[in-house]
Amino acid sequence: MKNKTPLLLTFSLILFQLTSCSLIPTISPDQQIQQAVAATIAALPLPTTPPTPTTYPSPTPFNLAGLFCEYQFCIGHPIDVSFFDVSAQQNPAAPNTYTQGVLAAFNGNLFIQAMWQVAPGSSDPKFLLDTILDDQVDTASGAEDVFLVRDMNVMYDTITTIASPNLPFGGAAAWTCGDRVFAWKVYLPNTESARPLFDEALARFRCEK
Repeated sequence: MKNKTPLLLTFSLILFQLTSCSLIPTISPDQQIQQAVAATIAALPLPTTPPTPTTYPSPTPFNLAGLFCEYQFCIGHPIDVSFFDVSAQQNPAAPNTYTQGVLAAFNGNLFIQAMWQVAPGSSDPKFLLDTILDDQVDTASGAEDVFLVRDMNVMYDTITTIASPNLPFGGAAAWTCGDRVFAWKVYLPNTESARPLFDEALARFRCEK
């Protein structure tokens, strides 16, 4: 895991702010997750010299030789990043489990978030796609691509975001597998790399049903 110490300090500050004053209203788990993810994005390294391109950057090739396997599922990811447990960073007493969890991975070229939730009998992953999109910073195109992959119902949409000025484009997806629904989101410097990155990640996805 990269930049672990700054992230731990960032999340510790967030936890302190949430608990130090009894007058602060109760914050929902979804809001806590969004705050933790926002803190992670804020820790993204900034370029030493601001780029001034006249056109959008060309797609960045990603090597998805990395494979995250835990919580009885596996998913592909670029080899130069590693997923970490967002839930445990926020609250060590409530880490990810089989039933629900949130992961994140990032470097200077991308930010990836993944989450899952037990939803027995659900065949529509739309609710978790809506959950992983932060309506304060993310804007979906609304042109959702719905398709079937290995008996999994999948939805994908391109997005733009103001979460990070260096990563304004991306994509988001959700799908069903067994008794769980999964969601995935990426921020990138260009729009062309998002869908191929998701397709490769999903191609290596497996879950125990």
